[in-house]
Amino acid sequence: MKIITLTRRGLLILFGCVLLGVLTLTILTTTAARMVAVSTEERDIPIYCVERDDKKVAISFDAAWGNEQTEDLLSILEEKDVKATFFLVGDWVEKYPDSVMSIAEHGHDVENHSDTHAYMTQLTTDEQLSEIKSCNEKIKDLTGETPTLFRPPYGDYDNKVVKSVKDCGMYCIQWDIDSLDWKDPSPAQMVQRITSNLTSGSIILMHNGAKNTPEALPQIIDAVRAEGYEFVPISEIILEGDYTTDHEGRMHTTEQ
Repeated sequence: MKIITLTRRGLLILFGCVLLGVLTLTILTTTAARMVAVSTEERDIPIYCVERDDKKVAISFDAAWGNEQTEDLLSILEEKDVKATFFLVGDWVEKYPDSVMSIAEHGHDVENHSDTHAYMTQLTTDEQLSEIKSCNEKIKDLTGETPTLFRPPYGDYDNKVVKSVKDCGMYCIQWDIDSLDWKDPSPAQMVQRITSNLTSGSIILMHNGAKNTPEALPQIIDAVRAEGYEFVPISEIILEGDYTTDHEGRMHTTEQ
């Protein structure tokens, strides 16, 4: 029988290997536990659309930079007798106060799109609250009304962002139909994209500075109405009382 005798150096190497193995196992176990915790954490999802059976939909416009089209869009909406929702960045509000007042005077929702169009998930909670509250104050100073809806810039959110919005007493709003007007599709392409994805309670995303939006808007309104839908502001499409959002972001009352 062969007997293996370990030298001091060999014992140290063996001990090091055992210690490395234990550390590796500990790290893997901890990582796995964290992954399970993350995967089982309940996501707080914003409102992308609303569970309704009355064929009401909402059209919304984000305004962050230019202002060349705002009055044209307001004229089209007035001519078509449509009330929409405008999400405004605080910097935009400061730069174009007359347009903010015009949007409000035309009876549209004037809502919050952050103060500086920042990526909200990259901010601390205090910074998130500052972005929301600063924009609210600027809009209220002009219109006399405090926004109740918030749309995160870039659609960028996590649980912390949604909580900050709720802590401000507001609804966090996304969209379930993106017109993709910011990619400059043709009006016909926008009409097709929107009508093919319509459902009761849909929220449509558009922008006040996209190239073909003014030309497409009348066609979109006519096509959506031809499908039997009615346009209302987002403030009128969301449900009253306590609510939940499902995995698709569809808003339901807790009574359902």
